[in-house]
Amino acid sequence: MTPLRLFISSVQKEFAEERAALRDYLRGDALLRRFFEAFLFEEVPAADRRADELYLDEVERCDVDVGVFGNEYGFEDAEGVSPTQRHKHRLIFVKGADDRQKHPKMQALIRQAGAQVIRRRFATSAELIAGVYAALVQYLERKQLIRSGPFDAAGCADAVLADLSTERIQRFVGIARRARGFPLAEDTAPVEVLEHLHLLRHGSPTHAAVLLFGTAPQRFLISSEIKCVHFHGTEVQKPIPSYQVYRGTVFELVDQAVDFVLSKINLAVGTRAESTQAPVAYEMPPEVVREAIVNAVAHRDYTSNGSVQVMLFADRLEVWNPGSLPPSLTLEMLRHPHGSVPGNPLLAEPLYLTKYIERMGTGTGDMIERCRKAGLPEPEFKLTDGFVIMLRRKPEGAFKVVGGQVTPSVTPPVTGEVTGEVTGEVTGEVTGEVTGEVTGEVTGEVTGEVTGEVTKLLIVCVGTVTRKELQHALVLKGEENFRKLYLTPALESGYVEMTIPDKPKSSRQKYRLTLKGKALQDRLHQRYQSA
Repeated sequence: MTPLRLFISSVQKEFAEERAALRDYLRGDALLRRFFEAFLFEEVPAADRRADELYLDEVERCDVDVGVFGNEYGFEDAEGVSPTQRHKHRLIFVKGADDRQKHPKMQALIRQAGAQVIRRRFATSAELIAGVYAALVQYLERKQLIRSGPFDAAGCADAVLADLSTERIQRFVGIARRARGFPLAEDTAPVEVLEHLHLLRHGSPTHAAVLLFGTAPQRFLISSEIKCVHFHGTEVQKPIPSYQVYRGTVFELVDQAVDFVLSKINLAVGTRAESTQAPVAYEMPPEVVREAIVNAVAHRDYTSNGSVQVMLFADRLEVWNPGSLPPSLTLEMLRHPHGSVPGNPLLAEPLYLTKYIERMGTGTGDMIERCRKAGLPEPEFKLTDGFVIMLRRKPEGAFKVVGGQVTPSVTPPVTGEVTGEVTGEVTGEVTGEVTGEVTGEVTGEVTGEVTGEVTKLLIVCVGTVTRKELQHALVLKGEENFRKLYLTPALESGYVEMTIPDKPKSSRQKYRLTLKGKALQDRLHQRYQSA
């Protein structure tokens, strides 16, 4: 983080030695120098301005003002006001216990300061330094820049129970009951659910509660958003083909970011030789993409001003988060069985209960194993100015299944038969042979204005299917993203139609290809059959 600007002020000629000693101490202290940049007015470069104006401007620029008061009141302007009185003090330190010898206006200023800000007395430089140290530590604790417990367990400033979504809490309970046998009933009062998960502090929401169930989490934790970027090349450069900033709860952030990546990478579609469902497989296993993003969201440093960044290049996916490994873990240990050391334990528990993460520290090992089975290089873990997980892409690779495991195809990509009705739920566990490949960026000669997302939907849209079945076939979770990127454009372009067009929101609504959509699907098949 950028150090806070700390201004050590007083009447300029008074306490010169004490202020210099305080400045040197703050600059030398291992803790406070991480958070504060201490300076004196004498250190401000000379400028062609009046000293009192420059002084006041410097005070306005600072984050914390440590004022040292003595006997003198200092220079007065035409209105009889000293610069000492006009600026905004945060921490005031007054020398001596007896104010009777002080200037009358200084006495009034001390009384005013005592009613408005933190005020302490001191007699020696050592007492001044000790008092300032204690006050600054309290300031950092109040701002939650330092703490004795995890950040997610601390109360979220200004947040109240009304800032949490009852619907999201109830939905969580239902999912957690089905996924992990969560003991509370779905009609349990939201406050009881929050208390059970230790997400309240003195009756108010913690940071974890806001991140999990807030109606607008980024109103309180601005940097908790996810930034997703897609580059056509292998370097960060403009123009940027696609850039999205996602906001919402941690569940929504993960789903949206994963769907963003899956919408841009290649998809292989196979035959129905061993199943009524034509299997699909992305060039990178969706489970690995999801694990990398969940890891970043669950373990990041939420006190940082940085956000999680998901960057897709032509040859790799990089997921960066503003955080580091706990002291008990090393990069090498991530490649072997290791204990679970969550950076945000109260945030991690609901993610575990909904099967977004596992408890046993197996996430990185699972990523490595899944990449091996898919014929991809192992994930790379790096510590730079944050923690980075890098996954290598293999855009040209189609897949096939041997013994139930996805492996690279050794034959040229050939599109399998795509007929019949899509039913049931498709997950990342692929069965049957997968040999055809659908790219995330389809060339104009095949699709004209059709996006890669629409093309993928056309490939898996077989027969009459529901919206959920289409999402499951593409291994996508975010309904909003699916409608925006896949379904709505397919409907608007005339490639897909509703079975109940006069009732678009009907619970019985299904979708099917139009004649135009079937013609494009046939052309896509012919393209891959001739590849």
